[in-house]
Amino acid sequence: MPFFQFLRENARWLAGGFLLTFFSAFGQTYFISLSAGNIRQEYALSHGEFGLLYMLATLASALTLPYLGQIVDRYSPRAVILFIVPMLALACVSMALSRSIAVLVVTVYLLRLFGQGMMTQNAMTAIGRWYASQRGRAVSVVSLGVDAGSATIPFFFVTIAGLVGWRNGWLVAAAALMVLAMPLVASLFAQERRPRASDPLPRGGAVRDWTRAEVLRDPFFYLLLLGIMAPAFIGTSIFFHQVYLVELRGWSLEVFAASFTFMAVSTVTFALICGHLIDKFSATALLPVFLLPMAVACLVLGMLEAQWSVFVFMGLLGVSSGFSNTLMGALWPEVYGTRFLGAVRAMTVAVMVFSSAMGPGLTGYLIDLGVSFPLQVLVMGFYCIAASGLMLFVSRQLASRALQTAERSATPAA
Repeated sequence: MPFFQFLRENARWLAGGFLLTFFSAFGQTYFISLSAGNIRQEYALSHGEFGLLYMLATLASALTLPYLGQIVDRYSPRAVILFIVPMLALACVSMALSRSIAVLVVTVYLLRLFGQGMMTQNAMTAIGRWYASQRGRAVSVVSLGVDAGSATIPFFFVTIAGLVGWRNGWLVAAAALMVLAMPLVASLFAQERRPRASDPLPRGGAVRDWTRAEVLRDPFFYLLLLGIMAPAFIGTSIFFHQVYLVELRGWSLEVFAASFTFMAVSTVTFALICGHLIDKFSATALLPVFLLPMAVACLVLGMLEAQWSVFVFMGLLGVSSGFSNTLMGALWPEVYGTRFLGAVRAMTVAVMVFSSAMGPGLTGYLIDLGVSFPLQVLVMGFYCIAASGLMLFVSRQLASRALQTAERSATPAA
C-alpha cells in the first residue's frame, strides 16, 4: 500500500498516537529543564542538588512504570487517556503552585511518570496492537510526535513564560493538556482499529503471546536490553555535558546549537525509512545495524576537534535516533506478541528511563575523577560496535526461534 494512502486510511489512529507522543513533551527532560534556572533560584538549589533531585525522581518513575504500565493491557487506550492526561495536567499545576522541596520532588516524579512514561507507553502499545504487517510505518509516524514536540513546544513555553512568568507558563501547559490534548486524543481513540481486508498479510506466522514472567526468564530479553539501553544513555550523557564539551573543544555554542537542526532532519527522515525497512524485512533483522551510526558518531566526536565535526556527529546521531525510536516500537510485539504488550513495554521503557537517568551522573562522576570526556565518548562508540555484534547473534537466534514456533503452529496435532 502506498505511504500516503496508508496515512489517509489510518489518519485518526495515527493522529491520536502522534498527539500522545507530542504532548508527552511536558514530562520530557528538555521541557522541564526550561524552568531549571527559576527552580534552582526559588528553591535555593545548586546545579548538583537539582541534578540529584531530578535523577532520584526519574529513577522512582522508572521503578513505578513496570507496575502502572500494565493498565494498558487491562483498559482501552481511550480509558487510559482519561486517566493519564489529567494526572500529567495535575503535575503541571503542582509545578506552578509548589513552594517546598518535597512537593517539587513529587512533581518531577509525576511529570516523568505520566509524561515521558505513560503517554508514550499508551501510544506505542496501542499502535503495536492495531498494526501487524504495517507496524513499522505506523510506529514511525507516531514516534515523530516526540520530535515535533521538541521542535515547537519549548519555543511556545519560553514565549508564554516571558509574558506571564514561568509558573503561569506551567498553568498554561496544564490547560493545553485538558482543553486540547485530552478531548482530541480521546475522540480519535474512541473507535479502536480493527484488521481490514485491505491490510497486507503479516510477515511470518503468528507470534506466541509471552507473559511478563516468561519474558523475564528469556535470556535473549536481557541481551536485547544491552543494545536498546545505549541510545538513551549516550544521547542524554552527551547533551547533559554539551556546554562542558563545547568549552573543552573551544567551539562556538551558537554553532553547536545550530547543529541540532541536522539532527532533527536526520531523525525524522530515518525514522520513516526505518518504518519502511521494518515492514519489508522485520524489526529483528535491523537489530545488527541500528547502533552503527551512533558508533561512528561517537568516534567522530571523540577524535575530531574541528567545529565542522559536530554537524557530522549530529547527523549520524539523528540516523541512529530515528532508527531506534521506530525500532523499539515495533520490536517487542514482533518478538513477544501483543496480548501482554503493555507489561512488556513498561519494563523496557523503565530500563531506558533508568539508563537516561544514570548516564549524566556516571559520566559526570568520571569527569570529576579526571577521566577525559572525549575518551568516555570514544568508549561509548566502541561499546556500540561490540553491541552491534551481539545484536547480530541475537537477531539470528530470534529469527530461528520464530521459524521454529511457526513450524510447530503449522504442524497439525497428532
